[in-house]
Amino acid sequence: MNTKKLSLTAMLTAAALIIFVAESQIPPIVPIVGVKLGLANVITLVALYLLSPREAFFISIIRIVLGSIFTGHLMSFFFSLAGGLLCYAAMLFASKIFSKQQIWAVSVLGAIAHNAGQLCVALFMLGRSEILWYSPVLLLSALITGAFTGVTAQLVIHRFNKEK
Repeated sequence: MNTKKLSLTAMLTAAALIIFVAESQIPPIVPIVGVKLGLANVITLVALYLLSPREAFFISIIRIVLGSIFTGHLMSFFFSLAGGLLCYAAMLFASKIFSKQQIWAVSVLGAIAHNAGQLCVALFMLGRSEILWYSPVLLLSALITGAFTGVTAQLVIHRFNKEK
């Protein structure tokens, strides 16, 4: 990895972690458990399109691990990890199908996968299938927040490419 790529990866990792920690300090926008914007995912998308899938993966994992430690929410680590891994896999797959003008769609699919991962952890931990009734709420939130973060990432990527 060259110095420029390493520097950009480090800066994006720091930005993702800062955004994650800052967002965890903001009161929820809606009073529904598990619903948040997921703004740090903007950085994962930017890394996926500007760097490589490998760097995007490492940025995401480092953000999840350090974010859980820094925020003191170690129990949420499992939810974040499961959601983050599924989100990454979905976005990686979708990025091969959708064009750069459809990054918002890649983000929506990632948000849906993230919520699915969190539901799986909740199902495992609680051992009660009633938690699945929460799926429509999480699906709706994933559509909205995923579109927002995707459009934001698309604008950042466009701006970055314009600056080159």
